[in-house]
Amino acid sequence: MAERARPISVAGKVMAILDAFALGDVRLNLSEICRRSGLPLATGHRLVGELVAGGFLERVPDGTYRIGTRLWRIGSQAPAVTGLRELALPHMEDLYEATHDNVQLAVLRDRRVLVVERLRGTRSVPVVTQVGATLPLHATGVGKVLLAYAPAEVREAVLAGGLPRHAPRTITDPEELRRCVEQVRRSGYSVTRDEMTLGAASVGAPVRDAEGAVVAALSLVSRTRSADLRRLLPPLTTAARALSRDVAAHWRGRPDALSAERKAGA
Repeated sequence: MAERARPISVAGKVMAILDAFALGDVRLNLSEICRRSGLPLATGHRLVGELVAGGFLERVPDGTYRIGTRLWRIGSQAPAVTGLRELALPHMEDLYEATHDNVQLAVLRDRRVLVVERLRGTRSVPVVTQVGATLPLHATGVGKVLLAYAPAEVREAVLAGGLPRHAPRTITDPEELRRCVEQVRRSGYSVTRDEMTLGAASVGAPVRDAEGAVVAALSLVSRTRSADLRRLLPPLTTAARALSRDVAAHWRGRPDALSAERKAGA
């Protein structure tokens, strides 16, 4: 007689609801949450309501839901992420003052980009990215950097897994993306134009540890029409090299938390 499947615990259902946001969508309605988590609508409605009451989710006026500030605060205490953010913020602030564009810091997690810090440029292109959000690797400046230096098996899995279109110039052909990330490895930086958001361009650069492994990516997001590499690339690469030196010095001689997190995420 076949063994009956064990019922999903309440904790399992809650984790399934929170995991529904892992694909990177900032807001989801109740039906989308239930579909992604595999829960009946009534169960999802009850548990989502409890998560909202506890501050783990927030209900937006249009009826959709997003991750709540309480969950952000808990997640941001992860040691590797906290240490990286603390090291990066002074360099990100200098980079913002030099360009007045959006500045993003991201790491590789589960074959996607995880944004761990962001400074919003008041005169730059509006962006919907939030700290803690995930983005596709193939359509973002930070993503192309992380993909270029990811383990080979991660690159191949992304190339084979489908490349959804997000904007008019998103690269959806695997061979074209392969050539693109090879160019990133040769040049040491990435460029996107109208690939993730229409009207937005980004330039990304790698952040390395003491062994030279890429553990994060730093980027500037600007308006497409003003995304001049002669303006953006020098301050970006200077900031990325300075942050790399701080990362190397901070974790030298210690267990490499950043590399461990990177391997786990890959």
